[in-house]
Amino acid sequence: MREVAALRERLEGELQIHGSGNLARSLMAHGLIDEYRLLTYPVILGGGKRLFDGGAVPAALERMGGGTTSTGVAINTYRAAGSPRHGSFDLKE
Repeated sequence: MREVAALRERLEGELQIHGSGNLARSLMAHGLIDEYRLLTYPVILGGGKRLFDGGAVPAALERMGGGTTSTGVAINTYRAAGSPRHGSFDLKE
């Protein structure tokens, strides 16, 4: 992971990973992901690997934007926002 941290410091622009849950979980555990672009497909498969598994370090995410494709895929962008703040589901404004 030291190599990834050093690469982030040396390069301009962004580093991206696509489709590797194992790598993403490892980078998350070391605090090396600044932004998440999560795609949610409108299907229920009933199983599979979780991106945020039981060993994930709790973290807050701030939604930066998103949208939906013509086929119903929700694409949302989140930025790491420190430790989670616990609250309620109250919808008061």
